[in-house]
Amino acid sequence: MLKIAVFVSGGGTNLQAVMDAIADGSIRNTQVAVVVSNKPDAYALERARMRGIKHCCMEPKAYHSRGEFGQALVDLLDAEQVDLVVLAGYLVILPEVFIQKYENRIINIHPSLIPSFCGGGYYGLKVHEAVLARGVKVTGATVHFVDEGTDTGPIILQKAVAVRQDDTPKALQQRVMEEAEWQILPKAVDLIAAGKVTVANGKVRILE
Repeated sequence: MLKIAVFVSGGGTNLQAVMDAIADGSIRNTQVAVVVSNKPDAYALERARMRGIKHCCMEPKAYHSRGEFGQALVDLLDAEQVDLVVLAGYLVILPEVFIQKYENRIINIHPSLIPSFCGGGYYGLKVHEAVLARGVKVTGATVHFVDEGTDTGPIILQKAVAVRQDDTPKALQQRVMEEAEWQILPKAVDLIAAGKVTVANGKVRILE
C-alpha cells in the first residue's frame, strides 16, 4: 500500500481528483495518509475532513527558520510512514532538508507544458495569463518530480490542451484542470504505486 501525503494551499480540486480516483479504483493500492496545508482556511482541508482523512495546517511563519519548518514536515510524514508526497497546488517553496529527505518521492502538478511558462513567478492564474499574452496555440499540464529548483525536476507525464481564440485566463485555467491536471496527476500516482516509474540520470522511465 502506497501511503501518500497531499500538500495543498487552496481549494483542493487536484486533491479531490486523487481522492476520487482512489475511491473508483483508477489509483490502485494507495491511501491518503494526511493532507497538509499552509493556509488554515484552505477548502482542501474541508475536503479531507469530509473523507475522514487526517489533515493539518502547518504555516512556515510559525517556525523560527525554514530548516525548522522542513524538519517539522519530515517529522509529521515519518510519523505517518508516508511513501510519496503529492504537491497539488501547494504554493510554498519546500525547504532543502525536506526535498533531500524525500528525493525522487515528491511529485508536483504544474499547469503548463514544462519547460514553457514555469519557474519563479509562474503559478496559478499567472501561468494562463502568460500563455494568452504570448499567443501560443497549445498549453497543458505537467507532473514532475521535485528537486531543489523551481519546476526543474524530471518530468513524469504531460498532457496538451488547445488554447481557444476566445479564452480568458480563468476559462483556460478551468479547461487545463479538467482536460489535463485531473487526469495526469491521478495517473502518475497510480503508476508510482504500481512500481512502474524509475528515475536515473535525471530522466524518468515508465515501465510497461
